[in-house]
Amino acid sequence: MHKGRLEAFSDGVIAIIITIMVLEMKVPHGIDFAALRPLVPVFFSYVLSFIYVGIYWNNHHHLFQAVQHVKGGVLWANLHFLFWLSLFPFVTSWVGENHFAPLTVALYGGVLLLTGCAYSILVRCLLACHAPDSALAKAIGSDLKGWVSLALYALGIPLACWWPWVSIALYSCVAILWLVPDRRIEKVLVE
Repeated sequence: MHKGRLEAFSDGVIAIIITIMVLEMKVPHGIDFAALRPLVPVFFSYVLSFIYVGIYWNNHHHLFQAVQHVKGGVLWANLHFLFWLSLFPFVTSWVGENHFAPLTVALYGGVLLLTGCAYSILVRCLLACHAPDSALAKAIGSDLKGWVSLALYALGIPLACWWPWVSIALYSCVAILWLVPDRRIEKVLVE
């Protein structure tokens, strides 16, 4: 199967996710800067989630540049990934509205972890339908950055019960780790 429809569908879903996240930010009722103060946690959670959605969109785009074709399992794996990504507006709003309360930060980390796992499953499904010496297989390699990210999410979830800001710092570190697009694929495709 061709990959074009999958890419177009994914781009559309991701655009809707970003739109929903921004619509969750409510306009303050006051006209001075003091009216914005209660929105600081909401805005911070939006920025972090926007960065995450942007990172996933960017890496999804790069990933599919190395993909030659897809199979039915890849379509389901992609839907699985988009499902977890679609929960970002909910957890973003919940964590921001409740000023990073421990349970909300733990659930936010849970969605990050499950989205990361779903993305890893998508990558494995793509690798399974390409030759072991394909450009995709060469580009992915051992995926150390992906495994480190999952470990940091998993560590952040229980830490949120006692130190939610430490968890947010861990989640932010993972985002910083991925801010630069995954160059492994670019390097292989140029060769």
